[in-house]
Amino acid sequence: MRALPTPQKEGPRANRDIRGVRDVQLIDQDGQNRGAMPFFDALKIAEDAGLDLVEIAPNSMPPVCKILDYGKFRFNEQKKASEARKKQKTVEVKEIKLRPGIDDHDYMVKMKAMRGFFEEGNKVKITLRFRGREMAHQDLGLKVLDRVRTDVSELAKVEMEPNFEGRQVTMVLAPR
Repeated sequence: MRALPTPQKEGPRANRDIRGVRDVQLIDQDGQNRGAMPFFDALKIAEDAGLDLVEIAPNSMPPVCKILDYGKFRFNEQKKASEARKKQKTVEVKEIKLRPGIDDHDYMVKMKAMRGFFEEGNKVKITLRFRGREMAHQDLGLKVLDRVRTDVSELAKVEMEPNFEGRQVTMVLAPR
C-alpha cells in the first residue's frame, strides 16, 4: 500500500512549503532587495518580523521570495481575480429569424432589434427559412440578406457569409 500523494495547494508556496531550494533571492517587507541568501536565514528573518516568506517567482534562479502577510496577500489576489471577472464581457450570439417574403414594417422591427443587439456588443445570427415552394426562389431570400447587409453596414461587418443548410440560410454579423 502506498501513501496518498499530498495535494497541491493553490497559489504560491509559503514558509516551510518551499522545498528543494538552498538559496533564495530575498525581498523584505519594505520592498528592498536583500540579495541571495540561504533559505533558512530568509525564513528566520520572516519569522522574526512576524510575517511569512512567500515564493513570488519560483522559476528564476535562485527563486525570488518576499516577506509579507500571506493571508492579506491571498485576499488581495482573490479581490483582483473577482474584479477581472466582473470586467469581463461575454459576447452573445443573438438570433433573428426572417422569411423571404418579409413585409417592410416587419423588416424594420427586426432591424431595430438588430441595432439594439449591436449597440450592446453582441453578434447577430440571421436565419432565413424557406417553406414549401419558396425553395424554388432562393434568389428572393438572398436579396433580403443583401438588404440586411447594406442596412447595417455602418454598425456591423459580415463575420460569416450566407450559408445554405437544408431549407434555411444563415449569416452571422459582428459589431464594428
